[in-house]
Formats: sequence, C-alpha cells, structure tokens
Amino acid sequence: MLLPMSAYRFSDFGRHASAIAVSLCLACSAAFAQKGQLEINVVDRDTMAPVAVRMKLMNEKLKPVKVPKVPYLGDHFVFESKLVLELPLGNYTFEMERGPEYKVRYGSFQLERDAADNKQVDMPRFFDMKKAGWWSGDLHVQREARHIDLLMRAEDLYVCPVVTYANEKLPPPILPPAAGEKTLLNLESRRFANLLTGRDRRESGELLFLNLAQPLELASISGESPPAGTFLKLAREQGTGHVDIARPSSWDLPVWIASGLVQSVEVFGDHLWRDGKPPEMPGKKGESIRFNNATGPGRFGLDVYYQLLNCGLRLPPSAGSGSGLNNNPVGYNRMYVHCGEELTYEKWFENFRRGRVVVTNGPLLQPLVNGEYPGHVFQADEGKTVELSIALNLGTREKIEYLEIVQDGKSVMEVRLDEWAQNNGQLPPVLFTKSGWLLVRAVTENPTTLRGAITAPYYVEIGYEPTISKKSAQFFYDWVVERAMRLKDLPADQREEVMPWHRQARDYWQKLIDKANTE
Repeated sequence: MLLPMSAYRFSDFGRHASAIAVSLCLACSAAFAQKGQLEINVVDRDTMAPVAVRMKLMNEKLKPVKVPKVPYLGDHFVFESKLVLELPLGNYTFEMERGPEYKVRYGSFQLERDAADNKQVDMPRFFDMKKAGWWSGDLHVQREARHIDLLMRAEDLYVCPVVTYANEKLPPPILPPAAGEKTLLNLESRRFANLLTGRDRRESGELLFLNLAQPLELASISGESPPAGTFLKLAREQGTGHVDIARPSSWDLPVWIASGLVQSVEVFGDHLWRDGKPPEMPGKKGESIRFNNATGPGRFGLDVYYQLLNCGLRLPPSAGSGSGLNNNPVGYNRMYVHCGEELTYEKWFENFRRGRVVVTNGPLLQPLVNGEYPGHVFQADEGKTVELSIALNLGTREKIEYLEIVQDGKSVMEVRLDEWAQNNGQLPPVLFTKSGWLLVRAVTENPTTLRGAITAPYYVEIGYEPTISKKSAQFFYDWVVERAMRLKDLPADQREEVMPWHRQARDYWQKLIDKANTE
C-alpha cells in the first residue's frame, strides 16, 4: 500500500520562511558605476549537484526583469546552475522553481555600492514521482528547439513533443528538422524531445499530431478546407502517430471522436493559464451557470471528458502547457505516465494509451485502486458487486480543498486531507452494481483558474459490457447539430467537403443513443 506524504502548502515555505539574503559583487570600473554583478549558483539540496531552474526576477516596483542571453518567456527565464546578474543598483526579489516536485524558493537581495558576494541556492525536492515509476511529460510545447533540453531540465520534465509545423506561420526560430535530421532526441538523463509535432488550430478546434514519420501538409489549410478529418486519415495511414484533441471545447470534438481516429483529450490544456485569463477561444460553451466564472472553461472541459466516458468511450486524459503559444512555463499543465523504473519514449506513449496517467497543474497523485494503476478494467459477472479500494499517495505545494471521488461523472465523495491522512492514505471504498468508471480528483482553492489534478479513469464491466448513457450521447448529438448549423454560411465548396464528416458523426451519436442502456 502506498503511504501518504505530508501535504505541502504554499505558506510552508513562503517568502519569509525561505528568503535568501544576498548582496552584490560590484564591478569597480566607471563603466559599471550604476550597475552591480551578482553570481547565483543553484544545486539540488539532497545531492548537491548543480541543477537547471526557472526564475522570476522582480525589481523594487515588482516589475519582471528581463535577463539577456537566457531563454525568456512572459515574466520568467531558465538557466543552468549558475547565473551572473548584471543589474542596476537597488532591491530585487525572486521566485525560483524546478517543476512541481520541488519547493519554491523565494529570495531577495540588494545591490549596493562597494559590496561583494555570491550566493548558493539549494532546491529542496519534497516529492519524487519518478522514484515510484511515474514519468512527466507535456504534449503541447511551442519553443525553440535549441532551448528544449534546458527547458526540460529546468522543469524536471522527461517527455516533450515540440510543435514545429502548423496551419499558421510559426515564429522564425521554430522550424521542423531538415530532411535526414533526427526528430526524436534522446537527451541527458533519459529525457526525450520529439521535434516533429504538428498543430491544426482553427475555428473547428485544435488538434496535435504527434510521432508521425512525415509532417502533414497543414500549411495547405484555408478556412475549413481541407477538413481536419482528411489529416486524421493521413495520420492513421502513417501508422505511428498519436492524435490529441488539444481543447475539449473544440467545435468538432464530437466529429473527431466519431471518426475513431483520435487517441486522447487534453483536459488540462492551453485553455488553462498559470497567470491571467486566456483570451476567448472559439468552441462550444458550457450552458450551466457553474461554467460562467474564471474556472468555467476548465470545469467545462472536465464535464465534456466525463460525458465521453459516460458514453462507454475509453480515451485517456492528457495535458499540455501551450508554452510559447501562451506564457505558461513548459510543463505547467503536465501529465505523468507510469512506466516503472526504466523509461523509453515508446513505452511512455504505450502506457499513456493504456490510460496509466495522471494529469495536473499543481498537486501530485500516485493512485492504486485494488492494487492497479489507472486504465485498469475490473470485470465481474452479471449480478455481482465490485468494491474498489483506493490508496493514494500525494504531495502538493498549495492548499488542497478536498479530494473528490468521481463515479460515472458525479461527485460521490469529498474527503478532506486530514481524513485522508488519518486513514493512512486510503479513501473510502466505492461500490459498483453496474458497469461504469471512477477517477480521483484533487481540488485546490485557486479562484482564478482551474488548478488541481485528476487520475485517468478506472473502468468497471459487470456483465462484461460498458454502460452507455443516453443523456450523454444526446449531449454530443445536439453538439453536432449545433455545429452543423454554424457551417451553413461556409462557401459551397468547403461545405461540400466538411458535411460528410458531420453526417457521419450525427449517425454515430444516434447509434449510441439507440444503444444506450442507462439514462
């Protein structure tokens, strides 16, 4: 049984608790009379080995300071173990991170005339997913290839497909590998970066094409022509690919699902930003009042995923930061796949498709249900009852409001952390008298964005048949009809191309409605 780990809260290592006082090493020449130089060295606290980190540096006015000659995005930058800062005199504060398994280090320093110093900062790891066989990845990164190795190490990330071609022009430094160049890089410490990932982003939604041997001709896209289904078929013909729905609110999500040509749904994707509110994106909107707030897009994405599961479908959840497309750090939205002690790129994707996944942008979960990892199917004869016992190991840097057990799309139990700890990491058992599914969700108190974590589903088959919800199948049928109505103003040639896919989807969801065995 997994033993629980203490829940780490943001305040446990807050600004005062771990502030690092440093002073300047001032260059004495007249040319640098108004500037100072400060050297910072960063190591892992346990091993004392130099490590790469991400840093946010702010001046006296709490404005981010841009540091030259390091990969910079939004308000943060990354560097490898040692950094020499040349800055105007004054007071500075910083935040230093190394992915969600390390505590955040907060510090301050003052650059003064005629002072000299350097400082070592140690990064304390508080949770080790890899030690338990869970390996991190981010499916949606759009950063320069020359920086990927450093970015991955600074975020403690092991698998990173990188978008290098799309149906819109990418910034000049982002290019796919030339013919004959390696597309899959085996980096230091068993880290893997695939430099041939495609992105189709338009009114119909957003798809990621991963692990293909050859890029697709996405640059040929004009409006809805060719339809995304054309590229789905081409990806399937290559036989090596993985297609990820990068936004669960995509207008054509039920069309792509009906095609049977997609492998995962990004429930924690670039619609979830670490800081600030994302711009309005095209797509289906949640109609319930609970979706009409800052966390609404994230909650709606989860609801869409739950409804897919209620239709008897078994697509694993995925996660991607969208870093470079937005200002999220690489790995902000990330996923962990259980691969055991040894990691290969092929094994990571194989177990991902099997559903051995947790996705997160905060808390860290290591679940076992009746001794099994996520994606497992528990089977029983008709008339039998299946009882599932949930063991959960977790770590977090921020306050978790509660742990939620979701059964067949409904929250059936909310467990506070003190209850979980008192039960030695066990959650209350869950009973199934008919087929269904179950997952565990960690819910945080962040009011500005959906922050938390979910396990991939566990499935139950009683009588060896899945349960199909008529209500959920109708939800997607109505979605297809609504989308088709929005296409009526398309140019005739484009409408002729896309409508066969929508008619196929309409028939697919109607058949599920007819086949449904529960409301």
